[in-house]
Amino acid sequence: MARYTSAACRLCRREGAKLFLKGDRCFSPKCGVERRAYPPGQHGQGRTRFSDYGVQLREKQKVKRMYGLLEKQFLGTMNRASRMKGRAGENLLMLLERRLDNVVFRLGFATSRAEARQLVRHGHFTVNGCKAVTPSMHLREGAKVELREKSRKVARIIGALEALEGKSVPQWLEIDKGAFSGVIKSLPAREDITLPIQEQLIVELYSR
Repeated sequence: MARYTSAACRLCRREGAKLFLKGDRCFSPKCGVERRAYPPGQHGQGRTRFSDYGVQLREKQKVKRMYGLLEKQFLGTMNRASRMKGRAGENLLMLLERRLDNVVFRLGFATSRAEARQLVRHGHFTVNGCKAVTPSMHLREGAKVELREKSRKVARIIGALEALEGKSVPQWLEIDKGAFSGVIKSLPAREDITLPIQEQLIVELYSR
């Protein structure tokens, strides 16, 4: 299975923004963007100018890397969003937010989407009572995500939930820490996504 295995901080530096790929490290002085706020590579500190295509490409790469998708997965999600009613860009973000690995991350069971993806693949969660091991599964309104009984003592998960203290989950989600579960109260809306994303640029890129 293809996957990115190099340094995650290089991706943030390449896009010139924090993509929050390393959990707590992104909020510490060790963050790669904080330490070296320029693109990686020999010519990283050189002057860069982007054409309209370059701006659109960088936005697509940023979102793709933020959610941890490969090119083929992202293209498939974009095609599905284009066939749905409404604006293709907003549909794309809604589909990305409804992925199981993203929901696990948003509920606070993991400190990053990469960690959430690994936990899902290892079978730590159930969806509506059934074991789920597919991170790309799209959840519907009313779906219940629950940590399996045998996984409730996993140190990484406990640490992530403790770090969630004092923080809130998105309005379209509801978490019950005592039951180690969360519910999708409603489908996410565009205003629920506060990430610095210009989805229209992605639509324009794929419309070429």
